[in-house]
Amino acid sequence: MTATPRDILSVLGIPAVLIAPDERIFAVNAAAETLLGKNIEGRHFITALRQPSLLDTIEQVQRDGEKRETRFLTTEGQHDTTYRVTCGAVPMAGRRGVLVSFEDITPMEQAGQMRRDFVANVSHELRTPLTALLGFIETLQGPARNDAKAQERFLGIMGAEAERMNRLVSDLLSLSRVEADERVRPVDPVDLGSVLEQTRHSLAHLAEEAGIALSLHLPDAPVTVPGDADQLRQVLTNLVENAIKYSGRGSAVSLSLGAAEYESRLRGQGVRIEVSDTGPGIDAVHLPRLTERFYRVDSHRSRELGGTGLGLAIVKHIVNRHRGRLQVESELGKGTRFTVILPLDGRQD
Repeated sequence: MTATPRDILSVLGIPAVLIAPDERIFAVNAAAETLLGKNIEGRHFITALRQPSLLDTIEQVQRDGEKRETRFLTTEGQHDTTYRVTCGAVPMAGRRGVLVSFEDITPMEQAGQMRRDFVANVSHELRTPLTALLGFIETLQGPARNDAKAQERFLGIMGAEAERMNRLVSDLLSLSRVEADERVRPVDPVDLGSVLEQTRHSLAHLAEEAGIALSLHLPDAPVTVPGDADQLRQVLTNLVENAIKYSGRGSAVSLSLGAAEYESRLRGQGVRIEVSDTGPGIDAVHLPRLTERFYRVDSHRSRELGGTGLGLAIVKHIVNRHRGRLQVESELGKGTRFTVILPLDGRQD
């Protein structure tokens, strides 16, 4: 039994269309029908493919037989999808047909866009303090050369701007390390109660200065999970520090650890760590994007308080490394609660 062109195309794992020398679609596979629609065999390729760049590429291959690539863009639901389209000449009854295949490269395109956005954000975050430093240096070398009071004031501002850049570089390095290790699950036993107590102790002075009541609630029995103690301490420090900074004077921040119980989101035994505050809360429109790099609910206030916009991104990646879950609940005027759910099972995924 001789295989038909459609049989041959069906072996391919990507959409494929064979165009005959008479410019009509000779055969397609099921993936191509899903992408382009059913009942397109026998139609002129222009009526089925339509996008000008793709049509031009097919016509060029028909003329000279040279293999070419182009892009095909479509929308599936709410998401844009990008295909790399390869067009190559194939002999058909002594004449030239064209085989058109579609490779979904959306993940690569998204990754490229993320890298471009990341570089742009880092450049923007560094440009502001660098511009300020250069301006103050020029002033100190010129008009304020002999003005002691101006020198003292400007040097103070320069120190703050340099510290801002230092925090940004530190967070970038931290994020890079966490992302590099994200696929390797930590398995060392960590006493969560001890980690919470250390976090409360290290931030007690900051809470006192901010006029925040910081409380700690631990279960009667010790709770131990497989993890990286330093990274878990970093998660809690970031969450509690944010709560203290953004709650406002007179608010309360609570750090609590629950007892082990079954967690449906983990499909097994887990434990919850909650950081809650009685601050102004966060509008629901911001919640889905809180863990994006450089995303800020209030950019001006965040920079004033020393935020880099990377803290919650670091939290997300550390929680992911521990195979845990991060939940955020908030209501305007009623505060915010971050919940970290960690598995008790130390087996590798």
